[in-house]
Amino acid sequence: MSGFVEKPEPVQVPGLIHLHTGKVRDLYRDQAGRLVMVASDRTSAYDWVLPTAIPDKGRILTQLSLWWFERLADIVPNHVVSTEVPDGAPADWAGRTLVCRNLDMLPVECVARGYLSGSGLKEYRQSRTVCGITLPEGLDNGSELPAPIFTPATKAEVGEHDENVTYEEVARRVGADTAAQLRQTTLAVYGRARDIARERGIILADTKFEFGRDEDGALVIADEVLTPDSSRFWPADAWQPGQDQPSFDKQYIRDWLTHDSGWDPASELPPPALPEDVVAQSRAKYVEAYERLTGQSWS
Repeated sequence: MSGFVEKPEPVQVPGLIHLHTGKVRDLYRDQAGRLVMVASDRTSAYDWVLPTAIPDKGRILTQLSLWWFERLADIVPNHVVSTEVPDGAPADWAGRTLVCRNLDMLPVECVARGYLSGSGLKEYRQSRTVCGITLPEGLDNGSELPAPIFTPATKAEVGEHDENVTYEEVARRVGADTAAQLRQTTLAVYGRARDIARERGIILADTKFEFGRDEDGALVIADEVLTPDSSRFWPADAWQPGQDQPSFDKQYIRDWLTHDSGWDPASELPPPALPEDVVAQSRAKYVEAYERLTGQSWS
């Protein structure tokens, strides 16, 4: 069992139809048929949406995504139409709202990996493969791969696990041409972002993207991009293969839950609330990731 510890009631806004409450984002449709995405301060771990929010998290995710969208526009268009808050919406929506084109979303989590970690490391230790891709012997936790790889997954509902799949399975689901386009675009975006992050002293170990097609059939990148929620960011000066890496993502929360809280992720019990110091440290990591990547101060 997993999901929301306590699912929030959606905010009702005149002229908007509430469509979905996700782990972090609330999704609406406006009267023009566009999607309105609002990033909350909710956080999730081990397929649970935790009962404790991280202040400013939703704004940081939104502003960082916008920063990246600008730097990826020559590779792939994005879905953002406007950042204006709809009339009648709460003031708290400022800075965390994206008005977006309505896309035909593709049912694939497009994951790029340049380093071995997470579910990729687990599979590698069992079979020396990741998503059916054979990798060399001798790699360890945090090792850099010989070249970045495309390791797709199926997108799960809240409370369910994303499932890693082979490239051949993606081709079966969406067609060979679309699968090839997803792989090429995913690796191109990863390569651009990896180089930008590296210049700022950050390793982009892996990241995931979502894509859809617009009314003309063009591939469009959607949702969030290259945030601490969708990526593993490691400080380059502390990188050392063979161990868990310090990070700018929510690994800090995962570590507290599994090592310090007394909670067992394998149990059916919901996770506990986060203590104030964990909340403060988590917020600081999101802020530091934003500031190091963008070069801008978070206020």
